[in-house]
Amino acid sequence: MTSTPPAVRGDLPALTGMRIIAALLVFLSHVIFPFTQGNQNMATPYADDGITQKLIWLLYPGGSIGVSFFFILSGFVITWAAKPGDRIGAYYRRRVVKIMPNHVVTWALAMLLFAGSYTLLWGLPNLLLLNVFVNDNAIWGGANMPAWSLSAEMLFYLLFPALIIPIRKIADNRLWLWAGLAFAGMALMCLVTLTLLPDAPKYPGEALSLPQFWFIYLFPPVRLFEFVLGMILARIIAAGRWPRIGVLPVMALMVIAYAATLYVPWPYSVSLVTAIPFALAIGTFAKANLEGRKTFFGTRPMVWLGQISFGFYLTQSIVLYWLREAVLGKAEYGPVGGTLLVIALAGVTVVTGWLLYTLVERPAMKYWSRSRKPPVQPEPAEQAPTGALTN
Repeated sequence: MTSTPPAVRGDLPALTGMRIIAALLVFLSHVIFPFTQGNQNMATPYADDGITQKLIWLLYPGGSIGVSFFFILSGFVITWAAKPGDRIGAYYRRRVVKIMPNHVVTWALAMLLFAGSYTLLWGLPNLLLLNVFVNDNAIWGGANMPAWSLSAEMLFYLLFPALIIPIRKIADNRLWLWAGLAFAGMALMCLVTLTLLPDAPKYPGEALSLPQFWFIYLFPPVRLFEFVLGMILARIIAAGRWPRIGVLPVMALMVIAYAATLYVPWPYSVSLVTAIPFALAIGTFAKANLEGRKTFFGTRPMVWLGQISFGFYLTQSIVLYWLREAVLGKAEYGPVGGTLLVIALAGVTVVTGWLLYTLVERPAMKYWSRSRKPPVQPEPAEQAPTGALTN
């Protein structure tokens, strides 16, 4: 039997608050190991190379697992927010408006301030979010390096109206089975990476080759399994089939999973090791919100940080690759000074993220994301009319 999700669903502030943690993990991986395709020897916060190498070992995996968390959460949130009668055109408009104004502004700033001198093809592949569909490491990073993940997000958004139809048809008692199959798909992609792709030339600093790194980490269709896992999680919560799991055990499991990524080799550490802990965390905090339980991630400061996290994510390159050098040059510091610099750069990126959210993202969503047409009223049956999104 398939459940019929309610038309109006509860808010999930904890999931918003969790976004800043993922964005911060990506930021820390970049602030300790900053590089662009135009400059592979950028200044690090610490003058002591021993400290830098230890922090790279500790923090560098956070970049990949932070992105993985965003992909899983994206599938959950979009499925949770889908409403009966919502037109496909209106859905696409909201998704484009959510991403593209922020992306275009940060792309233009990156090209103007530092990336125009080395970004190939005038940065158009990055602007059009096509750069990681090509197995060419000279194009991957594009103008604004973190924006590569938006290529995957746009593919997810494009496919969502088609994906939601079979996912809604999964019987409630088979949802966990299909969640397991999505995880199995992620494992299969790891095996494909190691067995079917050439193992040379090597990607700098990694055991994988350039084709292997591109396929498992950057190629958007491969990351689709994480998005689908998030979609199924939303169905499980809506169907009332989430087990009662304590918040503290879930948080402990996430810490253990992060620690495991320090020792598990690529490609397994990209998303496979953390997928189940992240899925459990998303579902557990969502259920806590629905039951009226307060959580740290649902507090007002964390929700605010979560709201600006997209801006934080997109503006980090401008802070780390341009502003830091423009103000401080190549200066590197001791343990205390380097740590204070990392904190300061994070604080500045919070400000730039807030500015992008306030001046670009929020006005764009206010004025451009809403349709002037009334929503299509769903039919009495479980299925909505043809051409409309369903929950």
